[in-house]
This record gives sequence, C-alpha cells and structure tokens, in this order.
Amino acid sequence: MNDVAPKSPLVYGLGIAISIAHLYANTLGAFSELWTSALHFGALGLLAAALVSDRRDDQSNESASPLWLFANLSLGVAALASGVYLVLAEESLYARGQAYIWSDWVFSLCAILTALELCRRTSGWVIPILALTAISYVGVWGQFLDNVFHFPGLNWETILYRSYFSSEGMFGPIAQISSTYVFMFVLLGAFLVRSGAGEFIIKLALLLVGRFTGGPALVAVFSSSLMGSISGSAVANTVSTGVITIPMMKKAGFSPRFAAAVEAAASTGGQLMPPVMGAGAFIMANYTQISYLHIISVAALPALLYFFSIVFYVRAEARRLSLSYDTGDLPSLKDTVRQGGHSVLPIVVLIACLVAGFTPTYSAGIAIVSVVVFSWPSPTKMGWRELGDALFLGARNMTTMAMLLIAVGLVVNVINTTGIGNTFSLMINDWANNSLLLTIVLVALASLILGMGLPVTAAYVVLVTLTAPALYQLLIHEHLIAALTQQTLPDMVKATLMLLQPGLDTSQPLSVSQASLVLSELPSDMRALLEEQMLDAAVLTGALLSAHMIVFWLSQDSNVTPPVCLTVFAAAAIAQARPMQTGFTAWKIAKGLYVIPLLFAFTPFLYGEITTQLYVFFMALLGLYALVGALQGYLEGFITPWQRGAAALLGVALIWPTALEVSLVAFVSLAALTFFTRERNT
Repeated sequence: MNDVAPKSPLVYGLGIAISIAHLYANTLGAFSELWTSALHFGALGLLAAALVSDRRDDQSNESASPLWLFANLSLGVAALASGVYLVLAEESLYARGQAYIWSDWVFSLCAILTALELCRRTSGWVIPILALTAISYVGVWGQFLDNVFHFPGLNWETILYRSYFSSEGMFGPIAQISSTYVFMFVLLGAFLVRSGAGEFIIKLALLLVGRFTGGPALVAVFSSSLMGSISGSAVANTVSTGVITIPMMKKAGFSPRFAAAVEAAASTGGQLMPPVMGAGAFIMANYTQISYLHIISVAALPALLYFFSIVFYVRAEARRLSLSYDTGDLPSLKDTVRQGGHSVLPIVVLIACLVAGFTPTYSAGIAIVSVVVFSWPSPTKMGWRELGDALFLGARNMTTMAMLLIAVGLVVNVINTTGIGNTFSLMINDWANNSLLLTIVLVALASLILGMGLPVTAAYVVLVTLTAPALYQLLIHEHLIAALTQQTLPDMVKATLMLLQPGLDTSQPLSVSQASLVLSELPSDMRALLEEQMLDAAVLTGALLSAHMIVFWLSQDSNVTPPVCLTVFAAAAIAQARPMQTGFTAWKIAKGLYVIPLLFAFTPFLYGEITTQLYVFFMALLGLYALVGALQGYLEGFITPWQRGAAALLGVALIWPTALEVSLVAFVSLAALTFFTRERNT
C-alpha cells in the first residue's frame, strides 16, 4: 500500500465512496441542503473515527485494544446515525408540529456531543468549550446576567431543535459551505497533488527564481503561493513545500531560524491567494452574498502585495549576508513544462468555468475531471490507483475541516439567536470611540487571542460574526458624511430626513457636525434605508467586502504569531530551529498581514476603478519596500539609524492615503535614499 492509502482497505474504500458521493451531490444531485449537510457530517465523522483507529493500529507495535477500537468506531457510527436520522425523521417532526419524541431527544443530543468530541479530537478543546459555553448561555446562565448580555433563555427542546433540525444550526450555512465549496476545492487540490502538481511547482519555482539573489528563499515564496492556492491549508503547505525549500535555504547560507520563518510566512500567504484562499472565500461569499468570482478577483492584488513584502525581506537578508546559491543541474524550462505543465491547465479550466457563469462547485467538478484528462498525455498519467488515492486523499483532508466547521455552526447559531453579535459590535464601537483605526487594532488583538486556540478559519467565522457589522458601519460613515454635506440632497433623502427630524433645514447643504448628529440619532433600519438612497451600490458592496477582508487577513496572524503558531512549529521542526525564536522572526516577516488590511479600510483598494487599484498597489509596494528596509537596516545597501527612521516615515507616507503631491515627494525621496545607499555600498 502506498503512502496515501491507509492500512485498512475498508477505510480506503470509505474515503473513496465519500468523495464520489460529494462529487455527485455537488454536480448532478438535487438533495436538500440540510440533508446533504447532515450526511456530510455523518460520513466524514465515521471516516474521522476510522482514520484514528487505523493510525493507532498502524503506529503501534501491538494492536489497539478491542475495547478502545469498539469505543472509537462507535463514535463514528453515532455520527453516521445522527445524520441518517435527520433525513428519515425530519418530515415526521414537522407533521407533529415540531413536537419532540424520545428519539428526537436522543439523536439531537447524540449529534451535538459527537460533533464536539470529533472536533476536539481533530482541532483541540477550544471550539467544543466555546460551543458548550454558548449553548449553556442560551439555556442556563444567560438569564442571570443583568447587563446587555441578559438573555431570557430558551427551553431545551427549542435549543436542541435549533441546533440539530434547524437550517441555522450545526447543519446550517457553515456546514453547507463545508459540504459544497470547501469539499470540492479540497478534492480538486488532492487531484492536483496526486497528478504531480507539487513537484512541478517546486521545479518551476526553482527554474524561474532560483538563480536570483536569495534564490532558495524566493523558491519558497513562489512555490508556497502556488501550492497554498491548491492545498488551502497553511500547515499542509509548510510541510509539503518546506521539506524541499528549507534545506535549500539552509544550504545557501540562511540561518535555520530565518529559513523556517520565511517558509511559515509564505505558507500563511497561501491562504490569501486565489482561487481557494483556505475556506475563507467560500464563507465570505455566503456571508456577504457577493459572488465568489468577484471576491477572488479583487483578492489577487493584495495577495501579491503580501508575497512581495516577503520577497523584500528575503532579498535584503541575502544581500546583507552576500549569499549565493548553485541551483545544480536542473532540466530546462521546456522539459519541466512538458513533464508537469498539465497541472496548470485545470486551474485555467476552473477560472474559465467561473467566468462562463457556472457555480463554483460545478466548476470545481469540471476541473477535477480535467485533471485526469490532462494527465493522460503526460509522464504522470493518472490510472485507477492514482484516481483512488486522490479520492481518498480529498476525503481524508476534509475530516478536520468538516468537524471544525460543523462545531463552529453551533456557536454561530447562538450568536444569531441571541443577537449577541450586534451587541458586541456596539461595544467595539464604544470602546474605539468610533475610530476605524482603533477598531481594527481591537479586532487584531481579538484575532490573535482567538487564534491561539482556533484554526484560522474558525477564528475568522467567529470574529466576522461579532465584528463585521461594526467595521462595515465605520467604513461607510465617512461616505455618508460626504453625501449629506453635498450641495444638493436628493428629494427622497430630504423627505426621509424631514420625517425623522422635522426641525432640520434640508434646503441648504448640511454641515459636517449636523450630518454627524443626524447619523448618530438614526435608528439602524432607517440608517440602512439612507445608505441605499445616498450611496452607490459599488461603495456599499466594497465596504462590506472590505470589512470581511480585514477580519479574514487579521485572522491569519495566529499562524505566525507566538506563543501558539502551528505553521511556525511545523517549519521549525523541519529546519531544526527553536520554535519561539522562529515565531518572532516569522511574525516580523509577515507584517504585511497588518499593513495591507489598512489599505482595505482607508483606500478603495477593493472596489475602486482598476487604475485606482493599481495606483494603490504600486504605492503600497514601494511603501512596503521602505518599511522592510527600515526593519532590516538594508535597502540596496546598509543604512544608518537615521536613514532607517527616514525609510520608515517614507514607507508610511507611501502606504497611507494622502494627497498625490505627498506621495510623489515620498516616492522621489525613497528613490534618492535607495540610490545613495547603493552607491555608498558599491
């Protein structure tokens, strides 16, 4: 049996069957979304338990005890039974007027407890504890609070119904995303990896950038950006590319700490690179109702900015240490493309299908078929064994993500049921005193704390549910102020304002103070009406997308921020470097995670005209170059402390939205400083 297949043929067959079932359901099937999500949980829950048993038996010199195997597999059977029961019992429940009978109680409790236990096994304790705290808040202790978090409480039958049978609970929108978008793209990644895409990406990166200054580290950045868009997992990205790139970087002269940090930071960026973006793009599309194609199209330039910021670090470090590297005897670019170029074609097919108007899941299904077809003329032709391995690998890779997202659905259900998300957003506004910058800082701190115990996808889901409303309101606040102070207000807006504030004189443009007062006194529903009347749809969509992108980017920082940074730990283990020191280096290299969200907040980077987006991109690129120079003490040569300070100020001036004249002065000044340091160090 190869390295992909498990020890047990039954487990291997189960994984293949699950992938085939998902392929059918997402392309040809017409099942209820609730039923699909329930069976998705049941099947993958059984596979997760079976995989644990298989690994336990395989890694031990002695077979696992029969009692342990029975208890573990019983957990998987309980998950499957919970999913099947919902399908069989839903219509009977509604015929009874949603009145519970004993079996409803048993299977509702079984589903929740099984989901939490499987999540604990695959992702740790944090989400199960958070889910239990949330459910008990609704049923037990929320009624005893006497502040804004007071909740009168629900009876346990209602709680179990909303958690299990409802389309808003554990099998609600988050689980639907898991069973459709996420599964299909994880499966596509498995097919690409099994068809030889990983080896092709590494070899192509080495050929294209390996001979430049800092070549091996540039290979890590380049390959991780491509591999991350396929795998959708920062840790998987680190392990798959790091075993090749980290030894290369160490051989070239980079320290083990720096090599591991570059790989961890670059692999984290894979979560930001379209088309997969982890599960973030799919969840974002579902939450915002903005098309998936639009999200990945505007996410490309910010992702490139992030990778360029890492390239600047690599280049500065390599030049500072005067490193060179012999790439060895490599095949030509022509031979490399001939042997593995077919790996790129399915991505082209995917994008073409999306542009043609097919759904993301159907497009992914077509791309999966194209992986097999395009592999046939290549040296890595996919036969029956490779096809089975890819199907199993896709299901295996989904087990952790599926259990996590289904458990997170329980938390999100409570947040939506109680309205605690809006309360939390109002509290953030109050703490930040309506300051957008301070709000982003608070969100960053919250994401860091949550990220210590949660995978980034879970951290994003929880944070965006709690904080996106506050960010959205602050992002459009200035647009509303500008609209209210314009020379001529639309008649419909005048009528709305006069209805709400009869004494307001709308015959003249409002002052900024008047406009601020009007907005502060508007009820939320009337404010939403005013937004639609006064602001362009592109601005509203851009503000909503910017709010989600800010949270999504900040939620990635837990990958590279000590003390808990799994991606760094994986890279440090490969490099044999100290994890904490590596973590702080990776944190510095990945500073783009904090800088680029500011562009989402204070510039039209995600929704402006293409010329505006390119202008923001170019200025931010120069600004990041200057900031990296300030942090590393090296531009085109070593720079003195006062020059580092000047580079930092120029970097801020280029990144921060200012008048064109200021940006041009900063640009010329940076060019002069760069030329001076280069000449001095020649």
